[in-house]
Amino acid sequence: MAVRGLRGEDHRVSGAPEVSFRWVDSDEGLETVINSVVGCDRYAIDTEFHRERTYFPALALIQIGWKDSIALIDPTVVDISPLRRLFQSEVEAVFHAAQQDLDVLSHAVGEIPRRLFDTQIAGGFAGYGTPSLAALVNAELKIPLAKGDRLTDWLRRPLTEAQQRYAAVDVAHLLDVQDRLLAKLERSGRAEWVREACEELRLRGQQHQRPEDAWLRLKDARGLKDRGRAVAQAVAEWRERRAMQLNIPVRQVIPDLAILGIAQRQPSTEEELSQARGVDGRATRGSVARDILEAVARGRTANPPEVPTGGDELERDVRPAVTLVSAWVAQVARDEGIDAAMLATRADLVAFLVGDSAARLAQGWRAELLGDGIRDLISGRAALTFVPAGANGKPGGLRLVPSHPVG
Repeated sequence: MAVRGLRGEDHRVSGAPEVSFRWVDSDEGLETVINSVVGCDRYAIDTEFHRERTYFPALALIQIGWKDSIALIDPTVVDISPLRRLFQSEVEAVFHAAQQDLDVLSHAVGEIPRRLFDTQIAGGFAGYGTPSLAALVNAELKIPLAKGDRLTDWLRRPLTEAQQRYAAVDVAHLLDVQDRLLAKLERSGRAEWVREACEELRLRGQQHQRPEDAWLRLKDARGLKDRGRAVAQAVAEWRERRAMQLNIPVRQVIPDLAILGIAQRQPSTEEELSQARGVDGRATRGSVARDILEAVARGRTANPPEVPTGGDELERDVRPAVTLVSAWVAQVARDEGIDAAMLATRADLVAFLVGDSAARLAQGWRAELLGDGIRDLISGRAALTFVPAGANGKPGGLRLVPSHPVG
């Protein structure tokens, strides 16, 4: 693969087809790229970003590949809002492991692609589990990708030519990998399943977390009593909004332990606040202390938030069913060569078993593959049995069989 960087030299990687890239650091250059890509049926895309020291991800680079071209777009000097025109088009965006990229693009561009395909999701339906890009490229195209420095500072300028090459390779093979995977999925009848799963991911990428729900991400918060949950919700919401305002990680405002300590103690004075576990000196005086105490006061008079169904809050009669169904779902995943995490999470099983009409297992390809079997298993119309390897010419494992009535 020959890659041309800022100076135009060729850099060749053995065994890979030739590809070149351009460095885009002007608004005019981005318009040229967009005008070229909107005339295609698809393009590969990836991003580089940092979020260790900020609340919002700091976008450092956008890589776009189409036909025989690759562009590395520098968002530190280019207005990337025109990418909305590309994202709003019917041109399909091909990602690998798109979730974080969608989060980044949603914040930086204000839009995500209308149509997308995720090769990691596709790989999960083609027997690869949750594959890395390097694993897929090597398996499908027989091209070994060089390992890059995962601790690269992508916001540093200028990027070295090695960094540019590494970034360009992230999109250089995506379209070829998509072609190979789609051919396999068409033969197995799973291409439409993948399309549904990719659309599910895209819609999830349009949903933004609400500050009011930040308390749900606190370990052990769900175990608080009603009033404590309400206080935890109010303080966690305040922390989330302050982190957003200052663009710093939430832990730098106050740690999770402090919110739990405040929720348990429910202080009304700065002195009481200073005695709450996990609260350091920065949060016990001045405007921060006043804001926290105001949040506590709001929580003490608010209606306690409902605890979502799931985890330790499962009703006793549902827990055994979840365990039973989980074993069968894991077996189906092995038999079908599908990533088990793609089939159903524990939360998916709970939602289905409690009759949630919006449960993912009640619709689409999951219902087709699993829905009837779960219903039969839970109703008693079917049972699980272990079949040794070789029986009926099948590999060993758990099998769903009709139940025999007693008596």
